[in-house]
Amino acid sequence: MPLKPLGKDEIRKLELSLILGTLLRPDVIDAVRSAEDKITWLDSLVVAAGALARERAGYSIVRIAEELGRTESTIRNHLTAKTEAGRLVKETYDKLLQSGGKLELDIFSTKAEEELGALRKRVEELEKKLETVKKALEEILKNI
Repeated sequence: MPLKPLGKDEIRKLELSLILGTLLRPDVIDAVRSAEDKITWLDSLVVAAGALARERAGYSIVRIAEELGRTESTIRNHLTAKTEAGRLVKETYDKLLQSGGKLELDIFSTKAEEELGALRKRVEELEKKLETVKKALEEILKNI
């Protein structure tokens, strides 16, 4: 993932990574679910991601505002993390920096991971029981 994009294609890739990386966080999914105006909330997130990607490419505030169809004040607020969307997108960008540009999505919540772990353990137990039953059946068939 280009962390300092050069050109429109790389800006778009970074922008999409920021959107996905932010939107698929469990805390953000919960926030979107509980938000009264989901469209406005999501729009703000997309604008913040677009603004940050363009800023990293060296675009001026004026150019970013023109491209995204927002005021310069709105763009500044997102880039300085004065908005919730700006803060969340900045956190996602920082995670991208730490991972060297690799986007890692943690789609499962902690509860889902615990449930998955319990299910895996149950499958292992059942596989062991099945193996025991197979051996017993083989022994019975051998004696017949």
